[in-house]
Amino acid sequence: MITLDNVNIKAGNFALTNISFTIPKGAYAILMGKTGCGKTTLLEAICGLNRVTKGKIVLADRDVTHLKPAERGIGFVPQDGALFTTMSVYDNLAFALRIRKWENDAITQRVQELADLLGITPLLQRSTHNLSGGEAQRVALGRALAFRPPILCLDEPLSALDYDTRIDTCQLLETIQKKLRVTVLHITHDRNEAERLADVILRFDKGVVSENRS
Repeated sequence: MITLDNVNIKAGNFALTNISFTIPKGAYAILMGKTGCGKTTLLEAICGLNRVTKGKIVLADRDVTHLKPAERGIGFVPQDGALFTTMSVYDNLAFALRIRKWENDAITQRVQELADLLGITPLLQRSTHNLSGGEAQRVALGRALAFRPPILCLDEPLSALDYDTRIDTCQLLETIQKKLRVTVLHITHDRNEAERLADVILRFDKGVVSENRS
């Protein structure tokens, strides 16, 4: 579950005020709105990357309003994927587990689970420099999901992909969400993408978020 209760957000000179909505546990929510309306600012505030000056953010029944990003239980895929270019695919997938001090055997098992789920086992020893757009997005998803977060936040994850890869990745997102029952908040401008994936569509217009349920 993701709940924002009258939240004010400050990011540089940009501010959002009195933002409220709820996404049920296990739902796939799409956030839509015009360029510059504050979608990414809002997503980053949920992840702990922008300052909340008023109100409350509750994730998976925990008040996380003032917690650090690593304490919120969120898997986050920014728009550019932000893969670690000095690491192999394996090490990208293992990164969140190593900083949480998982045992090596458990890390190996989890990385293989993710690679099987995402169809990237042949890529594990590859450098991220040589990945296609679709391959890089699968690795970014795997890294975000590695520590089994209850919440997954995606900032336009399909926007840089060609049509065929976008369709494949959209199907992958459907599979992941149904299998893992993670609660998803996904920013997009694509109506077809929204209609295919969403249980809940959030429309951001003139500083107000309104909800539509499928």
